[in-house]
Amino acid sequence: MALVEAYERGARKRGMKLSLLEEWYVARCNGEWEHGSGIHIETLDNPGWRVKIALHDTPKESQKLERQQIQRDRENDWIYYWTEDRTFHVACGPTNLSEALEIFLSWFNSK
Repeated sequence: MALVEAYERGARKRGMKLSLLEEWYVARCNGEWEHGSGIHIETLDNPGWRVKIALHDTPKESQKLERQQIQRDRENDWIYYWTEDRTFHVACGPTNLSEALEIFLSWFNSK
């Protein structure tokens, strides 16, 4: 039983970033934005994740962010993120998706 409780506590903690991204997405949906824009999440073969988040019709659509890199000592523990063509881009290691989404939300909500 303790293992299940520990898993549920961890899942709630990890899920918070996804919940915040869901809230961000819903706040943008206006009957038009979601048809031509949105969020795309896919896997990479090295392994990892690629995320593209459309910034069209948002306060950050024209804000530039040069490519940033977080590279740690452990294998597959890395994050790259940047903006290009009114899109926030992320490429990250297989266990860095939640952290990468947190980076996006922090950047988007910064002044």
